[in-house]
Amino acid sequence: MRVETAELHDVLVFRPSPHRDARGFFTRTFDAEVAAAHGLDPASFVQDSQSRSSRGTLRGLHGRARGGEAKLVRCARGAILDVIVDARPESPTFGRHQGFTLDDEQHCVLYVPRGFLHGFQVLSEVADICYRIDRPHDSTDDVSVRYDDPDLAITWPLPVDTLSPRDESAGSWREMSAGHVVG
Repeated sequence: MRVETAELHDVLVFRPSPHRDARGFFTRTFDAEVAAAHGLDPASFVQDSQSRSSRGTLRGLHGRARGGEAKLVRCARGAILDVIVDARPESPTFGRHQGFTLDDEQHCVLYVPRGFLHGFQVLSEVADICYRIDRPHDSTDDVSVRYDDPDLAITWPLPVDTLSPRDESAGSWREMSAGHVVG
């Protein structure tokens, strides 16, 4: 498994080496030793979740208040454009975003540190996204920023077909960053 650094400070991309043959493939999606060698505490990830969405669906941009949450994100079925925004005021990449294609062919796992906003859009007919987070989810800490916020100027590849009511009513980057809510 190769590990690469991303453009955004502290973000990692884990690139496994799938073994393919006539039966299909086998790949390791998490390796505690590799994670530890890159500064992550494998024991800190306490909760796994999965979502399924259809083509064009956009989820995000979501974050957590009161310390944020770190997460490992992968796409187990289909393909997504995964976008993260650095919402850590002390970070050299504060306010910048980066997109990553996650899919069921390359099997990359994205490490998103605490203090980031996270969202994705489904590129395939259906996508299953798996999250491993470092603290139990508490909905009272949920923070949302509009996916189409003009200050962030994120380019999404497809028209946005489906949004949750939470995402439709999300606040602006300017309001959230002025209050230093995430992380």
